Amino acid sequence: MKFRVNRDVLADAVAWVARALPNRPAVPVLSGLLLEADDDLVLSVFDYDVSARASIEADVVEPGRVLIPGRILAEITRSLPGEVVEVVTSGVEAVLTCGSAEFGLLTMPVEDFPALPEMPPKIGAIGGGVFAAAVGQVAPAASRDETLPMLTGIRVDIAGEGVTMATTDRYRIAAREFTWRPEGPDTTAAAMVPARVLVDVAKSLRGGEVSVSLGDGVAGFESVGRSTTVRLLDEQFIDYRSRLTGDWSIRADVRVAPFIDAIKRVALVAEPNTAIRLSFSPGQVLIQAGGGDVGRGTEIVDAELSGGDIQIAFQAQFLLDGLNGVETEFVRLNMESPSRPALITEVPGDADPAFRYLVMSLRLG
Repeated sequence: MKFRVNRDVLADAVAWVARALPNRPAVPVLSGLLLEADDDLVLSVFDYDVSARASIEADVVEPGRVLIPGRILAEITRSLPGEVVEVVTSGVEAVLTCGSAEFGLLTMPVEDFPALPEMPPKIGAIGGGVFAAAVGQVAPAASRDETLPMLTGIRVDIAGEGVTMATTDRYRIAAREFTWRPEGPDTTAAAMVPARVLVDVAKSLRGGEVSVSLGDGVAGFESVGRSTTVRLLDEQFIDYRSRLTGDWSIRADVRVAPFIDAIKRVALVAEPNTAIRLSFSPGQVLIQAGGGDVGRGTEIVDAELSGGDIQIAFQAQFLLDGLNGVETEFVRLNMESPSRPALITEVPGDADPAFRYLVMSLRLG
């Protein structure tokens, strides 16, 4: 195999594919990055759960396939000078040359590398920006506890032109609704996609339109010559919609940016896992934290309150995760009592809010 390729194009493609390499591969061959040179250069990784593939233009002199340790290849290509890169296989080495720099990388047995899964049937497409924003809003509420796989995923419910993404870690629920372009008006589907994979995909494919594929327990995402497949989790999930609706007797509207800044400042004196206390009264919210060995902090932010005064407490980061997901100028906190969860929503006028975030309150000390 022999090919030449632009250094920046190669480094970018290698970095994108290598992000899907497993941290602890089940077998050494899964730490490899497969290069296939024919009409174009295709780079791939696969660990039986997640695959990533990128296709780039290259001057292919001799077609062929080679498997190279992926992480070291990513480190090398990122550090190369800005000249044309040439890769030639010679015996058990892949010789990479760029300017006066030369690396001889020991290859891995390409015949042992598993075949990548086929992309499932396409079911629709969405703008990369909307896709990334929706994933970013709900992902913080997904659990990191791998002993409960259901809680580590993002639930995706599709009904025609409407899509809902939802997550929960038992202490909060986040949901975001948006529209997309389905392949057919009667398209319906439900899937549980691992949150860590979907976050990575959303960040890397936010530039253009993202094609979404689904079938046989696999989801696929593709945009501008790059594609990812991921094995789905079990479809079991909570009835999140019923928990995000209801009548709340107390409502407070607060400007998002100063509210977040004030919470971050006051939280500086809060001990780990202690509460941020919010005291709502006409025209304002008093934010309080601390009182232990470090000290205490308070700040007042303007708020429009209806339904009566209330004092309620939350875990600081859980509260900030919900507020950071709000894309409107104002946020609405819907509350019932200090011991009940609160629903955070955007304030888009008369329309139904696209983003909802239910967070449990903490017992006031």
